[in-house]
Amino acid sequence: MGQGAGGRDPGATRRRGGRTIVDGRGVFLAGTRQYIDAMSNRPPAPAPVASEHIDLEPRNVSFSWEDTPLHWLPGEPFAGHTINVLHLLLPAGERWFVHVYKQALPLITDERLRADVIGFIGQEAMHAAAHDDVLPHLKRLGLDPTPYTAQVDWMFEKLLGDRTLPPGRARRWWLMERVAMIAAIEHYTAFLGDWVLNAKELDRRGADPMMLDLLRWHGAEEVEHRSVAFDLFMHLDGSYRRRVRTWASAFAALLFLWQRGARFFVENDPQRPGAKASFGQFLRAGRKGVLPSAGAMVRSIPTYLSRTYHPSQEGSTAQAVAYLASSPGANGGVRP
Repeated sequence: MGQGAGGRDPGATRRRGGRTIVDGRGVFLAGTRQYIDAMSNRPPAPAPVASEHIDLEPRNVSFSWEDTPLHWLPGEPFAGHTINVLHLLLPAGERWFVHVYKQALPLITDERLRADVIGFIGQEAMHAAAHDDVLPHLKRLGLDPTPYTAQVDWMFEKLLGDRTLPPGRARRWWLMERVAMIAAIEHYTAFLGDWVLNAKELDRRGADPMMLDLLRWHGAEEVEHRSVAFDLFMHLDGSYRRRVRTWASAFAALLFLWQRGARFFVENDPQRPGAKASFGQFLRAGRKGVLPSAGAMVRSIPTYLSRTYHPSQEGSTAQAVAYLASSPGANGGVRP
């Protein structure tokens, strides 16, 4: 009963030329089904933490910079300048996010995810505008960021911008590459958002309240929408090879741009002529708690590359929402 031609069970194994064969199923690639699943290019989507989901909406914010000094973190000019790189990278980067996601919107078939992406777009547009407003203030203080921001604009608009590709497969490939890259970048913006919400050393060092509020408002919204980019990538593509490849590209680009930006700020600081930036300064600042530690950044790599990873497993939506409810900048400049 149930045997195929020649009296063999279709699922039985036999040997041929040193290979294990499964009749009716082709070459037996591995000894177990678990191994096949593990090597799949598209692993099953990890389950999100449902309690961490929240409806997203952009918040109107207001920040005034006239009283914020160039060295807004007393006694830690290197750390302050390293964080200042956000003002150089984010306006162009987040406008690029918005541009790419507007192209991806018509491909979304899940209505809740569509609403999340629309909320994400609104929040990212506000982030870009808020950080953009800091740049004229830096220029008034004697530090003109234009030479660096011109390079960043070129990268996002030209290198990562739209390409003249024929409709169909090639155009979709380039869109999926960028969607995957945004998911990798958002892993790090959420990491930084969680860090700044919990960086009590910034308070102890007397960080400028306006700058700290900008960073924590932005960080809280990054934690709030931390799952959207990953969910969109898994919905539209989900290729594990693409996820790894674009993570490597994004991580290398962020490291390059951040160290270049920190060096630009330090070496052009009008109040510290001749100052130099170094990796040792970064390590020391991380140990002090005024920057993320190198160890925490390294540990974030296997987290993102885990096949069971979902962004909702990291950070706290409740903490983010609580900060947003008390943020002066997000509440008309008045603490409720």
